[in-house]
Amino acid sequence: MRTVLQRVSSAQVRVDDEVVGAIGPGLVALVGVTHGDGPDEVATTVRKIAELRLFTPEGDGGERSVEETGGEVLVVSQFTLHADVRKGRRPSWGAAAPGPVAEPVVAAVADGLRERGIGVATGRFGAMMEVALVGDGPVTIVLDVPPVGSPA
Repeated sequence: MRTVLQRVSSAQVRVDDEVVGAIGPGLVALVGVTHGDGPDEVATTVRKIAELRLFTPEGDGGERSVEETGGEVLVVSQFTLHADVRKGRRPSWGAAAPGPVAEPVVAAVADGLRERGIGVATGRFGAMMEVALVGDGPVTIVLDVPPVGSPA
């Protein structure tokens, strides 16, 4: 599973001119699912998103996680994170899990964050989405969680 995390002041997702998800300060999590991703990868991804110390509250000193600061997370499915562009000019999407496999995995990430008490908004799986965000920092992290049993 590959996730790109971006620290934001605010973010929203629109589908057909309708806001389907919006957050205040927190993280945008673009989540790409590959073949073999399942509960173990979801658990690791949820833990990392919740616990990574990416925030420095003013006057508080030290770094805090989105969980500790009461921030929110906007979870957006992003199969293009698994594009293979090593050959030619046309990306290959073979490493991305198909929709029926990926959708419940992305939903499990959102649910796992909610179970930790984090406010979560989502995009709409499979829709053409417009993601707007106000980056904070900027801080952008690429989180790779290889499938359990893989050599990576």
